[in-house]
Amino acid sequence: MDQNKVDMYIMANANKFPEDRLFYIREQLLLADENKWMFIQTISLNDPVIILILSIFFGYLGVDRFVIGDIGLGIGKLLTGGLCMVWAIVDWFFIMKATKEKNFQNLLLVLNQ
Repeated sequence: MDQNKVDMYIMANANKFPEDRLFYIREQLLLADENKWMFIQTISLNDPVIILILSIFFGYLGVDRFVIGDIGLGIGKLLTGGLCMVWAIVDWFFIMKATKEKNFQNLLLVLNQ
Protein backbone atom coordinates (compact mmCIF):
# COMPACT_ATOMS: atom_id res chain seq x y z
CA MET A 1 0.00 0.00 0.00
CA ASP A 2 1.11 3.58 -0.56
CA GLN A 3 3.30 4.87 2.26
CA ASN A 4 1.63 8.30 2.29
CA LYS A 5 -1.81 6.77 2.76
CA VAL A 6 -0.56 4.60 5.58
CA ASP A 7 1.19 7.48 7.34
CA MET A 8 -1.92 9.68 7.07
CA TYR A 9 -4.08 6.87 8.46
CA ILE A 10 -1.69 6.35 11.38
CA MET A 11 -1.54 10.08 12.13
CA ALA A 12 -5.33 10.42 12.05
CA ASN A 13 -5.99 7.35 14.23
CA ALA A 14 -2.93 6.99 16.46
CA ASN A 15 -4.89 7.88 19.59
CA LYS A 16 -7.31 5.02 18.93
CA PHE A 17 -4.73 2.23 19.02
CA PRO A 18 -2.29 1.01 21.69
CA GLU A 19 0.90 3.05 21.41
CA ASP A 20 3.13 -0.01 21.56
CA ARG A 21 1.42 -1.49 18.49
CA LEU A 22 1.55 1.49 16.14
CA PHE A 23 4.75 0.29 14.43
CA TYR A 24 3.19 -3.15 13.91
CA ILE A 25 0.02 -1.58 12.49
CA ARG A 26 2.09 0.54 10.11
CA GLU A 27 4.03 -2.48 8.88
CA GLN A 28 0.86 -4.52 8.36
CA LEU A 29 -0.80 -1.67 6.48
CA LEU A 30 2.23 -1.29 4.21
CA LEU A 31 2.11 -5.02 3.44
CA ALA A 32 -1.66 -5.02 2.85
CA ASP A 33 -3.17 -5.31 -0.57
CA GLU A 34 -4.41 -2.06 -2.13
CA ASN A 35 -7.88 -3.62 -2.50
CA LYS A 36 -8.27 -3.71 1.30
CA TRP A 37 -7.83 0.04 1.64
CA MET A 38 -11.55 0.73 1.22
CA PHE A 39 -12.40 -1.79 3.95
CA ILE A 40 -9.73 -0.40 6.26
CA GLN A 41 -11.18 3.09 5.96
CA THR A 42 -14.68 1.87 6.79
CA ILE A 43 -13.71 0.28 10.11
CA SER A 44 -15.59 1.95 12.93
CA LEU A 45 -12.97 2.96 15.48
CA ASN A 46 -14.18 4.03 18.91
CA ASP A 47 -12.65 7.10 20.51
CA PRO A 48 -11.24 6.08 23.91
CA VAL A 49 -12.07 9.48 25.45
CA ILE A 50 -15.72 9.23 24.42
CA ILE A 51 -15.90 5.71 25.83
CA LEU A 52 -14.39 6.96 29.10
CA ILE A 53 -17.08 9.64 29.32
CA LEU A 54 -19.73 7.00 28.67
CA SER A 55 -18.14 4.87 31.36
CA ILE A 56 -18.22 7.68 33.90
CA PHE A 57 -21.89 8.48 33.34
CA PHE A 58 -23.38 5.13 32.29
CA GLY A 59 -20.74 2.57 33.27
CA TYR A 60 -22.92 1.02 35.95
CA LEU A 61 -25.34 0.07 33.15
CA GLY A 62 -22.58 -1.49 31.05
CA VAL A 63 -23.06 0.96 28.17
CA ASP A 64 -19.30 1.41 27.78
CA ARG A 65 -18.75 -2.31 27.31
CA PHE A 66 -21.67 -2.67 24.93
CA VAL A 67 -20.30 0.12 22.71
CA ILE A 68 -16.83 -1.41 22.39
CA GLY A 69 -18.26 -4.85 21.71
CA ASP A 70 -17.77 -6.63 25.05
CA ILE A 71 -21.37 -7.81 25.16
CA GLY A 72 -20.82 -10.37 27.93
CA LEU A 73 -19.17 -7.85 30.25
CA GLY A 74 -21.85 -5.30 29.38
CA ILE A 75 -24.60 -7.72 30.39
CA GLY A 76 -22.72 -8.53 33.60
CA LYS A 77 -22.41 -4.87 34.52
CA LEU A 78 -26.04 -4.22 33.62
CA LEU A 79 -27.40 -7.08 35.72
CA THR A 80 -25.24 -6.27 38.75
CA GLY A 81 -25.40 -2.49 38.55
CA GLY A 82 -21.66 -2.47 38.01
CA LEU A 83 -21.37 -4.57 41.18
CA CYS A 84 -22.85 -1.71 43.16
CA MET A 85 -20.65 0.80 41.28
CA VAL A 86 -17.35 -0.83 42.33
CA TRP A 87 -16.85 -2.53 38.96
CA ALA A 88 -17.93 0.65 37.19
CA ILE A 89 -15.36 2.76 39.06
CA VAL A 90 -12.57 0.23 38.47
CA ASP A 91 -13.47 0.19 34.79
CA TRP A 92 -12.76 3.94 34.55
CA PHE A 93 -9.08 3.06 34.79
CA PHE A 94 -9.17 0.25 32.21
CA ILE A 95 -11.79 1.19 29.62
CA MET A 96 -9.51 3.37 27.47
CA LYS A 97 -6.95 0.58 27.13
CA ALA A 98 -9.74 -1.93 26.38
CA THR A 99 -11.13 0.40 23.70
CA LYS A 100 -7.75 0.76 22.00
CA GLU A 101 -7.24 -3.01 22.11
CA LYS A 102 -10.67 -3.63 20.54
CA ASN A 103 -9.88 -1.13 17.77
CA PHE A 104 -6.60 -2.96 17.15
CA GLN A 105 -8.37 -6.33 16.99
CA ASN A 106 -10.98 -4.96 14.57
CA LEU A 107 -8.23 -3.65 12.28
CA LEU A 108 -6.43 -7.00 12.36
CA LEU A 109 -9.65 -8.79 11.40
CA VAL A 110 -9.90 -6.71 8.24
CA LEU A 111 -6.21 -7.04 7.43
CA ASN A 112 -6.25 -10.82 7.82
CA GLN A 113 -9.31 -11.45 5.66
